[in-house]
Amino acid sequence: MNLLIKILITSGLVLLISNFMPGVRVDGFATALIVAVVLGLLNIFIKPILVILTLPVTILTLGLFLLVINAVIILLCSKMVDGFRVDTFWTALFFSVILSVLQSVMNGILGDGK
Repeated sequence: MNLLIKILITSGLVLLISNFMPGVRVDGFATALIVAVVLGLLNIFIKPILVILTLPVTILTLGLFLLVINAVIILLCSKMVDGFRVDTFWTALFFSVILSVLQSVMNGILGDGK
């Protein structure tokens, strides 16, 4: 049940951010729901591989390169999901930062169930 709530929150945040941020388009709530699921799957399966492959760069940049990896994950999701469009790398970077911050705020408000 907790996973379903997190997916619904993420899809709502994706839809909210797309309404205010130029360069990000989502066709509707169903598309935002698919985006939330695909982002979750990409973060589970692809992101750890990218983090390991780019570990030296991540260490040299004191972890800031993880923001680039998050933007790449957003762009990859944009290519995979019809109806979700992110125009540029910088838009994806800002989108990922805003989404992460809002997810943290929502998790803080609703609690993690611990």
